[in-house]
Amino acid sequence: MASSVILIIAALLDYCIGDPWGWPHPVQFMGGIISRLTKIFTSVSLNPLTQRIAGIFLALTLIIGSGCISWLIIEIAKKWYPLWGIALESILLASCFAFKSLRTAAEAVLEPLIAGNIASARQILSNYVGRDTQQLSEPEILRAVLETVTENATDGVMAPLFYAIIGACVPGLGLIPLALAYKASSTLDSMVGYRQAPYTYLGWFSARLEDYLTWLPCRLTVITLALLSRKPLDVWRICCRDAVKDPSPNSGWSECAYAAILGVQMGGTNWYGGLPRPKPLLGDAIHPITPNSIETALLLTRYCFLLWLGIAIALLLILVYK
Repeated sequence: MASSVILIIAALLDYCIGDPWGWPHPVQFMGGIISRLTKIFTSVSLNPLTQRIAGIFLALTLIIGSGCISWLIIEIAKKWYPLWGIALESILLASCFAFKSLRTAAEAVLEPLIAGNIASARQILSNYVGRDTQQLSEPEILRAVLETVTENATDGVMAPLFYAIIGACVPGLGLIPLALAYKASSTLDSMVGYRQAPYTYLGWFSARLEDYLTWLPCRLTVITLALLSRKPLDVWRICCRDAVKDPSPNSGWSECAYAAILGVQMGGTNWYGGLPRPKPLLGDAIHPITPNSIETALLLTRYCFLLWLGIAIALLLILVYK
C-alpha cells in the first residue's frame, strides 16, 4: 500500500513541481562524484587497459553505491519516523522522473520560436542539445526539440519508472534503489559515455551498461506507444525498418516510435563542433514537424507513464491483498 501511495505522490510532485531551480538533486551529487573520479582516473590511467578497468570501477561504484546508500538512508528514516520515510521516498522517486523538465525545456525553446525570435530559440536550444545550433533553421530547431523530447522519454521518464516498479516487487528492496541506480547509469553515460578522448576507454563500460539497462524498458515503451496509437502494426513495422539503422540500440527506437505515430521524419545530418554527423532517417515525412507535434509527443509520454503507473499500482495492490 505504501509503495502505491509513494508512486502517486512522486508522479504528482514531478508533474506539478519538477526539479525546482537551486534545489539539491541526486544527479548533482552523482555528477560531482563522477567529475572528481574522472579527473583522478584520467591522470593516473595512462593506457587503454587501465582506463577500461578504471571505467568499470567508476561505473560499478556509482551505480551500486547509489542504490545501497539510498536504501540505507530510507531504512533509517523509516525506523526513525515512518512518515519521513514515505516523504523521502516520494521526493527521491520524483527526482528520478524528468517529464516536467522535458516539457519545460521544450516550452523554453518553442516560446521565442513561435514569437519569431529564432536567435533566442537557437541560444536556448544550445543549453539542451550537444549539436551546433547557431545556424539552425526553424524546421531544424523543431526537429531538434522533438528528437530531444522523444529520446529522453525513455531514459528520463519510462525507464526510471520501470526500475522503480521492479524494485517495489522485490521484498525488502523498495521503489528507490533500482530507480536511483538506473539514474546513476544514465548520468554516467551522459558524462563519460563518449567515443572521443579522454573518455574513449574510461567511458566504454558506462555506455554499454546503460544501453543494456535501457533496452527492455525502451522496447516496452515502444510497444505501449504503439498500442496507444491504435495502429500498433504500422508503428512496429516502421520501427523495424528504420530504428535498426540507428547506431544507438535504444534512442533510435524511442524516436522512431513517435515519428511513426506523428507521421513525421526525424534524423538527418547534425553538426557537432563544425563537423557533420549524419543519422539515419526515422519515419516518413507525411507531415512537417510543428509545435503541435511536440505537444502531442509530450502527451503520448504522459499517457504512457500514467498507463504504467496504473498497472503498477494495481499489481502492487494485488500483491498486498493476495
